Parts: sequence; C-alpha cells; structure tokens
Amino acid sequence: MHQIHQPLAKHKLIYVLISGLISTAAFAQSQPSLEITATGAQEATQSILTPTKVLQGDELLNKLGSTLGATLANELGVSATGYGAGSSRPVIRGLEGARVQILQNGLSVGDVSNISQDHAVGNNMQNAHQVEILRGAAALLYGSGSSGGLVNVINDRILTNLPDRPTGAINTSYETVNNGRAAALEVDGAFGSVAVHVDTAINNANNYRIPGYANQGGPNQEWSINPGEPQSVPYSGKLPNSFSNQNNLGVGVSYIGESGYTGISVERLNNNYGIPTPEGGSINQSQNRYDLQHQTRDPFAGFSSFKFSAANTNYNHTEFNNVGEAASVWQNIANEARFELAHNPIAGWKGTFGAQVSAASLNATEVGSGSYAIVPPTKTNSNALFWIEEGKWNSLQGNLGLRYNNVAQKPNLGTELVTEPMNTGGDTPAITLQNRNFNLMSYSAGGLWNFMQGHGAGIAYTVSQRAPSAQELYSYGAHESTATFDIGNPNLNKETSHNLEFNIQKVSGLMRGKASIYANRFNNYIYGYYTGQSVPDVENFSVVVAQQAAATIKGIEGELTYNWQQHGVGGRLFGDASQGTFDAGGNLPLQPAPRLGAEIAHQKNGWLTNATYIYSYQQNRLASWEIGPAPSYNLLNAGISYTEKIKDVNWTLYMNLKNLLNEQIRYATTPMAVRLFAPQPGRSLMVGLRGTF
Repeated sequence: MHQIHQPLAKHKLIYVLISGLISTAAFAQSQPSLEITATGAQEATQSILTPTKVLQGDELLNKLGSTLGATLANELGVSATGYGAGSSRPVIRGLEGARVQILQNGLSVGDVSNISQDHAVGNNMQNAHQVEILRGAAALLYGSGSSGGLVNVINDRILTNLPDRPTGAINTSYETVNNGRAAALEVDGAFGSVAVHVDTAINNANNYRIPGYANQGGPNQEWSINPGEPQSVPYSGKLPNSFSNQNNLGVGVSYIGESGYTGISVERLNNNYGIPTPEGGSINQSQNRYDLQHQTRDPFAGFSSFKFSAANTNYNHTEFNNVGEAASVWQNIANEARFELAHNPIAGWKGTFGAQVSAASLNATEVGSGSYAIVPPTKTNSNALFWIEEGKWNSLQGNLGLRYNNVAQKPNLGTELVTEPMNTGGDTPAITLQNRNFNLMSYSAGGLWNFMQGHGAGIAYTVSQRAPSAQELYSYGAHESTATFDIGNPNLNKETSHNLEFNIQKVSGLMRGKASIYANRFNNYIYGYYTGQSVPDVENFSVVVAQQAAATIKGIEGELTYNWQQHGVGGRLFGDASQGTFDAGGNLPLQPAPRLGAEIAHQKNGWLTNATYIYSYQQNRLASWEIGPAPSYNLLNAGISYTEKIKDVNWTLYMNLKNLLNEQIRYATTPMAVRLFAPQPGRSLMVGLRGTF
C-alpha cells in the first residue's frame, strides 16, 4: 500500500468552492420566499427498486457528452474509460465491460462495446431523454452478471401517450477544442389514435487540442508497455486520431388505446471515430435497430400491467490501420425479447415477474485473409426467468429479487487458432475451442428503515453470477487498440459476486444527503493477466491470458446537497473512493482513483449558472503489470444559460466552459496503450441554442 499525500495548494480551489457553498447556503437560509420547483433531476428516495440515479431534463442537457461514458463520468460512483472522443463507456464502482450492461429502452444495446474499450457504445446521446443507473434488485429485472450495475438509456422513440399537439425540440452547438459541430431535431405528433416520433442528430468533431504533450511525463518519456519495445508519442497541440463523426435517424409509430399501446421503431446509427494509440487507426461503425413494444394495463384480475418488448440489432464496424486500410470487419446480430407481468399488492407486496430470451451471433474477420479477428465466430444464447418484489409496512420497506439464467456459448469449433513464437522461446499457449453452458442464479434482498420523517437507513445484499463472455473464453490473437496478444481460457468457471451495502439518506428539506459503504467479494473474478512474454512477429505485443482469482472491491461514496436542482442558490459536496484487490495480494487492474468535488448553482428568472470542481487523486494502487501512476488532476467546469419563451417556443441560449484549468486528464480506468499516450481534451468553450415546443 502507498500513502497518498497531496500538497495543500492543490486543494485551494476546493476550499474556495466549499467556502462559497457555505456562504450561499447561508444566503439561501435568509431568503424564506425561495420558490422550490423540480427541474428534472431525480433521485431514488422512497423506493429501493427505483434507479440509483436518473439523469433527465436540464441536468442531462448540462452533462450531455458525445458518448455515454463522457455523460456519466462525474456521477457518484461512476467513472469512465477514455479512448479519445469516440469511445467511452461507464465504469461503476471499479467494474466495467461485461459487468456493466448497457440497455436502450430496457433491452440490450446489441453492440460489441463490452468486448473492448475501443468499441463505442451503439447509441447516440443527442436524442436521449433519460439515463438510468440501476443496481441490486432493480438490475435483476434486466440481466444477471451486471455486478457493477446497469445503465439504461431511454429515448422515448415509441410514444406511450397521445400528444395533444405537435411537440418537439431542436438543439445546435459549437465547441472550440475540436471544432465540434452538433445539431439534433425531434418531433412528436398524433394522427387520431396513432402517435409518431421522428428524431435525427449529427455530431462532427475534429482532432481535439490537448494541454502539454500527448506523452504522460513529457515529450522525451518512453514507455515500455511491451517488453523491449519502448514507445514515445511526442505530439502537442491536436491529438492525432481523436476525431469523432456521428449521425443517426430514428422513427417510431405507436397505436394508443384506452388500455395500453403497441408501437414499433426503426433506427440507423453511423459513427466514424479515431483510436489515439501510438499505432493509430480508426473505426467506422454502423447499426440498424428495430424495436417492438406492447403494454396492456389491467390485463386481467389481480394484475396491473402486461408488457412485451423485443429488438433486433444488426451491428457492423470496420477497423482501419493508420494509413486508412481496412484491417478487420466485425458483425454482431442480436435478437432479444422479454415480457413482464406486474401484480397488484398482496399482503403489502407488489412486484413483477417475467421471462427474457436473447441470441447473438458474433463474427469478426481479417480483411484479405478472411481468418477470424481476435475472437472466433461465436453464437451466444441466453434464457432467463426473473421475479422482483417490494413491500412497504409503515416505516419499513423491503425488496427481494431472483433471476435464473442459462447461457450457452457456441464458438465455431472448426476455427484454426494460429500460435505465434514468443520472445521467451516456444509458442503462445494453445487453447481448445469447446461449447460451454452455464446455469446462473442471482438474487438480492434489501431493507430500508425510515427511522424519522425524511430519514432512512438501508441494507442490501446481492449475489450476482456471470457467465464468461466469448472473448474471455475464446480470444486468440493480436489486439491493436490495447497492444496485446489476447488468449482466452475455454475452461473458465462462472464468476460470482457477493455485494453487501449499507446506506443512509435524508430525502426531505432543503438540506439533503446520502452515503453508502459497500464490499463486493468475487469468486472466480475474470481478468487479463500479463505474463511478461511478448510476440515479436506481432509488434512485440504483450501476451495477456484470461485467468480467475478471488478478489474484493471495497468502497465508500456520499454527497450533501443544499436546495439542489431548485430555484435560487444551491450547492453540492460529494466524494467517492473504491479499492479493488486480489485476495492473494496485489491490486485489480483499471481501478478508478478517489475523487472529491463541489458544485454551486443559481437559478432564477430564466438564468441558470453553475460551476463544478472535481479533484481526482493520483492512482498508484495499480496491478503489478500496470505502468503508472495515473496522475492526479483538477477538473473545473462552468456554465451559464438563459431561457425565454417566444410565442410557443422555449429558447435556451447556453455557454459551457470545460476543463477551465487546462489540466492533463488521464483516467486510471483506461488501458495503458491509451492512458500513457492520449490525455482527455484541454480547455474548451461550447456555445449552443436549443428550443422546445
């Protein structure tokens, strides 16, 4: 263990902001006539089964980034990966990839972002109406194995209520750091009992400017992330291969009757973005998605709702090398369907049970040779049953969740896996492809005691089982974006997490707060182990082998707010920290650094001003093969907007200042091949105009 010492001067800004928070709280207390109205932010307060966090309304618009990871990066307990501007995925309490499932309107997003951090999430954030973070029993409604949690992006493409008049929104913006131009439009309308939704968005950004040099440690620093292959990227100014160009079009049509609705939607998404590794490259991504939803209210006696939903996703992306030549083509065809039946209260309990089936076919091939790329063709089938209950008795609440899942992984057994000579002599260790079948049982139980009005204390225990993913089982080949030669393990066992959490919250009054402490113990935690060997014939990439071990992640997080997200003056203090270790000794890889932060906002007469400061500590608790430390940083953002209604349109003119201190920001959750050579964007100004009608 290493002690973290930071000079007092580095905390000067946070002390200033805390002082400002105290003074603004005192000011607010002297203004008893403050108008208190909600502005769109929503927290889980009364129900344990509601999302841990809901981003919507003005809060979502103010935090909206070009990627899901960038949008959620500063939420409590959430950090992000950072492959330039094009690909960023949320990391929840030190867990990412397959342990954090991404949903779109309650169904899997259907992409391949859980295979590698350079694969972008297959959705467009410009048209998102709401982003939910779910954990515990609430997460068991949608998936097993999401030990970190679930993120559900809702775009309301299938309308569930008839608009009484045409409504919609328009948004356009420009950002200086990358010459970024973005625009979005959506319109809702009705023709009799039929509701129609149309949305489209475009977001084009060039390579972004960085503070100082691309190399962590300066232009003369050489990093040996692979044995005997020191690398240096002495770029300054604009970071090569950090561009991002997105566009999408979505259409939804639904029939809405007295007892429910039936709707369909179609989406086309295109995304072309750079990969800022030393080798460089880009990915051209496209996706077609078709959704069907149906809900009947009060379908029969004793039940309040029946809901059926299904989705088909056809995902493709092509990976290009640094001279623009196509290197590999990836395709994932995914089908998913589920139904939910909610019953009326019985002895104080109300709940939902249902079933879910999914099938995915992954195929990645090298251009030219036609052989597989990293992962052999694999079909994944999943069948699940779930049952969630919640009860309330006076000051006590309780919840129970149960989910059974059967997962079958079926690789193409005829695929020839080609071994490569290693620098230590001999060849890369061979693996034998085999079909695998996993029976998974996940469950959760929790309670909340409202010991006085607006105050509660809770406990939750969740056991979550996860089947190894196709890449963890069957990978065998060079992976450019991480500079590794990945070798799976077809004999992996299912991964089981045991998460125990205590929390306390105050959910009423001007001053509110919440705090949680948790421990997540894993049996058979799956990770990529750097063997210390490399493959000379493949750019000397490090050999990384899938292994399992017992591991534990412990953490604490909390926030204190005053009149937050309301009219007048408000403030927020927050912090989170987690530490992941192997039970046998050593640290888990890609763990987020501890953070402290403060926010101040003022909202009145159409004006909204805000400032956010986050201090992220140095992360020197690294896995034995990670190079570091990941440096500390100060992030200061600010914004101002003015809203006025002109005729029937609410127009908002806004200006956001990002990374005002022009700090080098490198996430400890990003693999070394990018973290050491590609910081996040420098100081930036975004100006924009949006209108709603």
